Amino acid sequence: MTTETPFFEDVQAHYDLNDDFFALFLDESRTYSCAYFKEDDYTLNQAQLAKIDLSLGKLNLEPGMTLLDVGCGWGATILRAMENYGVNVIGLTLSENQHAHVKGLVEKKAAETGLKGEVRLQGWEEFDGKIDRIVSIGAFEHFRFERYDQFFNFAYNALPDDGRMLLHTIIAYGLSHHHETGNKIGKDDFQFLRFIATEIFPGGQLPLPKQVTDGATKVGFEIERIQPLQLHYARTLDAWSKNLGEHRDEAIALCGRANYNTYVKYLSGCAAAFRKDMIDVMQFTCVKG
Repeated sequence: MTTETPFFEDVQAHYDLNDDFFALFLDESRTYSCAYFKEDDYTLNQAQLAKIDLSLGKLNLEPGMTLLDVGCGWGATILRAMENYGVNVIGLTLSENQHAHVKGLVEKKAAETGLKGEVRLQGWEEFDGKIDRIVSIGAFEHFRFERYDQFFNFAYNALPDDGRMLLHTIIAYGLSHHHETGNKIGKDDFQFLRFIATEIFPGGQLPLPKQVTDGATKVGFEIERIQPLQLHYARTLDAWSKNLGEHRDEAIALCGRANYNTYVKYLSGCAAAFRKDMIDVMQFTCVKG
């Protein structure tokens, strides 16, 4: 446990906008991260469940283990882990709305299965305990560069000798990557990234892949696998954009025209950024050796 205060305000500024608004464009599991279109004809919901299965499948889970989900969102990953893997779960979120939504679902699933399940309005900085596995999908972008060393130390020390962590995060590429690939990044691209950092995810920072691998290996993790899912996220964002457009009037009624327009710009612009190779999303399988 560190003495740092989690970034509650920044996270809540985005995720606590309105649960009903997010439900207009997310799939029925309310999974707000890159889907995995394992088969080309998958629906968004099927692809989100495939992503969760892809993530959990890298952790070598065994019944009775305890899984910590850092940034559990609306709970799809921990609910599936309980149901399909028979593991106890602890979910951490900084969002009051997400906590209120998923707490009862996990408690109900625990009563049905006899497993232990809890959801805390808490950051990893405040977590003091031992678990068997860690999964973190789409939260690392909110941790900020200055806390990476603390996070990897926390994760390494919280896990047993055979511990594993699946870290799923959007990453940025440095200028050297764009020079090597001939990718032309212009003023409009940088303005869009600034828009995301100020109006969509305040305080958010995208790591370079090397920052993740260096941070993990420095504390003793081995990186077993890195799996990019770049075009899967572009397709996910296309689906979200389509869903939001089809519920335009409802979205405006819930959150106003300005918020609706902001999200249209955000979702469509991010899809273009993934296709342009400005950004990527990767799963890092970190193993204690």
